[in-house]
Amino acid sequence: MASQGEKQALPFTDIFDEDEAEKSFLLSKPTCFIVLGKPGSGKKTLARKLAQIWKCIYIEALEVIEMNIREETEYGLKCQELLFKGQSISEELVTEMILKKIESPEAAHFGYILSGLPSLSEEYMTVSQQIEKIKNLKLKPDFLINIKCSDYDLCQRISGQRQHPDSGQVYQRNQWDPKVIEKQKKNSEQHGEEDEEEIEEQEEEEIAEDSLKMSEILHQLVQRPEDFLENAEERVGMYKDIMLRSLEDLMAEQDSQYLIELDGNQQPDELFAVIVVRLQSMGVLNGAPITRLQSQQEEVLEGLENDELFRALSSFKQVAPRYRWRRSRWGQACPVALKEGDIVMGDPELAVSFLGKMYVLSTPEALKKFMLNPRPYLLPPMPIPPCKVLVFGPPFSGRTTICNLIANKYKGKVLDMTELIQLHIEESREQNIEQVRRDTVEKAIKAVKDRLESEKQ
Repeated sequence: MASQGEKQALPFTDIFDEDEAEKSFLLSKPTCFIVLGKPGSGKKTLARKLAQIWKCIYIEALEVIEMNIREETEYGLKCQELLFKGQSISEELVTEMILKKIESPEAAHFGYILSGLPSLSEEYMTVSQQIEKIKNLKLKPDFLINIKCSDYDLCQRISGQRQHPDSGQVYQRNQWDPKVIEKQKKNSEQHGEEDEEEIEEQEEEEIAEDSLKMSEILHQLVQRPEDFLENAEERVGMYKDIMLRSLEDLMAEQDSQYLIELDGNQQPDELFAVIVVRLQSMGVLNGAPITRLQSQQEEVLEGLENDELFRALSSFKQVAPRYRWRRSRWGQACPVALKEGDIVMGDPELAVSFLGKMYVLSTPEALKKFMLNPRPYLLPPMPIPPCKVLVFGPPFSGRTTICNLIANKYKGKVLDMTELIQLHIEESREQNIEQVRRDTVEKAIKAVKDRLESEKQ
């Protein structure tokens, strides 16, 4: 597992130097998490909330499957085909999608929070092989979050869950059982509300609304088969037999500073607060979001001069009063196009802000690349204008070899004029052939008509 000591050592940077601080951030590894715990302990709930607040990519089997189907990727089309046939999606396919998501550009920038891996199913890989796969990830988890809960408490909590069939919402026992709700009210009055004489009207209204809503749907709630007590106990037993030993070895290898163990009997908000306090005390940085500075509803900026354009963009979507976005060294040049070797002015409709500065992208494709991971396009020595070299000489003089050597040395791209114009030559030849055929047919038709007219005369 990754630890701070294994991270690449960076030279001393002056945190008060803006350029050095930005460079240090761009070179830093994003913070990555993996959430562990028994089935039903609240791993997904905690991971989803942490990903939302910490600006990380939430990676979980169901989320990854839905994302691939929604975006109609190659994996998504395979999943749709299997589902249409009434077949289940194989563990191999799910694992491949998860690993691809971990290696995606957005995970390389924002970091990720992984939940549900290793999996109890050993259809594709054993638990030990899954853990070994996690250890060998290019982007290794920095923090292990382990949710601990006793078997009895966990099984009782799982067996007390009820689901609303229409909405799919799952309710805990303390949300739907009138006896438990009444008992909680009495306990809160005895312990936490003795000094409070009155409850605010707003809180009373919220409690009344929740009670009314629950009374309306209480008779509709059902218990899922996996929430039956005997099934919950079986799942927990499988976890202890198959996975627990391997996970204990994994946590034993982890630096204790980066191992966060939580009490699973606490509420999700309390668990989240404990993690946030721990991360903030260690100075862990959350993900840096990229913000679109103009939406389709806002005024069009076309035609504005350079200074006027940036003056207008700097006031869009401010994060605080009087805080304006600043101009970057790229100016109006597109960072993505410049990295790819072209100097292209960006479209004001595709302006974004990142780390307090403005960047203008040239095409929707460039905008998508930049929004997923801006780091490759902003790292030094960028921004620099591309260097273009023309190599010419007589045939068989070694032009192609020289070009390939230069491109390999300086990470450039070889443009072979013969290959570039070959396509246009073939198109031109096809057009000429088509034109000759058309002219020949017209002449033949005309000759036949003239002959027929002469014979009639």
